[in-house]
Amino acid sequence: MLKVSHLNKRFGRRDQPAALNDLSFTVEKGEIFGLLGHNGAGKSTALGIMLGMVYPDSGEVSIGGVSVQSRRELAMSKTGAIFESPNFYDYLSGWRNLQVLTAFSGGVTKKEMEEMVEWVGLKERILDKVRTYSHGMRQRLALAQALLPRPEMLLLDEPTDGLDPDGIVEFRKQLFSLRDDFGVTILLNSHLLSEVEKTCDRIVILRKGCKVYEGSCRGLEQETLNYRIEVDQWKPLQRVAGQFGGQVQADEGLLQWPRGKDIALLVSALVEEGVKVRQVTYLQPSLEDLYMKVRQKQGEESG
Repeated sequence: MLKVSHLNKRFGRRDQPAALNDLSFTVEKGEIFGLLGHNGAGKSTALGIMLGMVYPDSGEVSIGGVSVQSRRELAMSKTGAIFESPNFYDYLSGWRNLQVLTAFSGGVTKKEMEEMVEWVGLKERILDKVRTYSHGMRQRLALAQALLPRPEMLLLDEPTDGLDPDGIVEFRKQLFSLRDDFGVTILLNSHLLSEVEKTCDRIVILRKGCKVYEGSCRGLEQETLNYRIEVDQWKPLQRVAGQFGGQVQADEGLLQWPRGKDIALLVSALVEEGVKVRQVTYLQPSLEDLYMKVRQKQGEESG
């Protein structure tokens, strides 16, 4: 649905670092895809190019097989977006804002607007002036605007920024509904790693304008698996685990265990040694673990 091909972009002098350096990735139809990276990594530049608001020095973006650079109007007809802070006419009602803003893309019917307003949860306040809206209500109005008319692709820049926990949970449910019920493909840029992990099917991590990772949120396959283990004797555990190639951090109750070896082998050997094993819990690596591991790896390579 979205194909980013060899994007390069530099602002200012040629001796300054590139904002994007040969960036390529694809987003399949029906995916929720995350774009991650530290401040200044190139996320906003990439989104600007996807929307045709920034022109690349070289490379191309296509949406639904249509080039944004050569046929922007047609590509954008397939696309909705919330980019940077959504701006509205504060002295107008939410309804009038939608009428004005959707007119730029050809307009929509009253019925379509009513259905979308109800779907985003603004039915009771849509006739109030936007200056009376909370931040969360403005985000809902921005989502309604992005979804009118119904796009095939939705690009979101920090969509949960400023939302309270209830608002974040509600927004996540809306994204799942857009994908599952309406077939919308979604790319979002967010600094909330835990939220990306709960929402996205796959991610790209950018660092200094370069792609350093593309894949699942679980990511890099580790040589060892991490367990939290509770026993009544730590010295026998350290000795027995070492026989299998494992390592124990007794002070934290952590066990690093070789991938491919059955943890039951360790438990069985400990029982034979007379050690009481009270608990063994696998510690699933998080997106934060992956993100920090990628950053550490890149730092070692650049160093």
